[in-house]
Amino acid sequence: MNIPTEPIGSIPRSPELIAALASGEVPPDRLDRMYDDAVRDTIARFEATGSPVITDGEQRKYENFWTYPVHGAPNTLPDGFQIPFAAGHIRRMPRLAHAPFRYERHADSYLEVARRYARVAVKQAVISPSALSLMYPPEGIPGYSRSEFIDDLLGEHEKEIRRCLAIGAHKVQVDFTEGRLAVKLDPTGELLNSFIDLNNLALGRFSEDERQRIGVHTCPGGDRDSTHSADVDYANLLPSLFELKAGNFYVALAGEPDPVQVLKMIRECIKPWQRVFVGVTAPIDPRIETAEQVRDRVLQAAEYIPLAQLGTTDDCGFAPFCDDCSTTRDTAFAKIRARVEGTAMAAAILEGSR
Repeated sequence: MNIPTEPIGSIPRSPELIAALASGEVPPDRLDRMYDDAVRDTIARFEATGSPVITDGEQRKYENFWTYPVHGAPNTLPDGFQIPFAAGHIRRMPRLAHAPFRYERHADSYLEVARRYARVAVKQAVISPSALSLMYPPEGIPGYSRSEFIDDLLGEHEKEIRRCLAIGAHKVQVDFTEGRLAVKLDPTGELLNSFIDLNNLALGRFSEDERQRIGVHTCPGGDRDSTHSADVDYANLLPSLFELKAGNFYVALAGEPDPVQVLKMIRECIKPWQRVFVGVTAPIDPRIETAEQVRDRVLQAAEYIPLAQLGTTDDCGFAPFCDDCSTTRDTAFAKIRARVEGTAMAAAILEGSR
């Protein structure tokens, strides 16, 4: 029996790369070489864990997983939507100042580089339309309606996913960490529903077969060992989440205080054509899980989720924001190795019990 296991995306950057980015003084050609070295090292270490699916660790994503497509766009300002974390710090999105909305870069450019070096399957994470929709200011933009903005946003998102699929992405994972945050910002559920509707407009542009290679990731955020919405009950998110027209869902679980209750909700919400990758390692927890702990988490999940629809993952990326050095690369890869080995142990036990 095989239980698929996949990462979420980001791996902490090396201290040298973080310092180079922070200084802003490294010549572009040298910085490009540093990026390339970081990608090659990340892929080599990823493959050494035995992970059958890897990423490039998001080493080249400018600033973070959220705003990489628009980093440096000339028609943006830095005073956009604020994301407050429990630790007290705030991350901020850019604000769109005038038309048109366009990506400065698409994630297939990262995937293309990664596949040059990888010997196993590579997945690619992309940001959701709902996250980027927060760039449009509440007061509007003269001569550029919100509907025009949404049309442009959906077009760019579709183009990005199609390019990733076309060059061989194992999966394209849509990061939807703002889903749980939406419930915190608006307990009525209206903001969450608007996000679901918007993302479904995007997913609806793909065929059923294509959607089996597209997934959605949800977590309470992860930055500097902190979260932005862990206090939000999953009961207010999961029923809506599984209405998304995606074939795969990556659900943070290892860091939840009551994983059984979450698994029961997943069992009630999952559709027959959907697979759920449950989180079995907690990136913001400095303790490294053992393979045995992962095994037990997988066996617990198998009590509630049909084996044909079960997979494993990490709760979140290990450094979604590029300057986050709260987790080391060694810790990240140790947790990934535990995920891979523990998943295989559980699969062997479940195979023997059939």
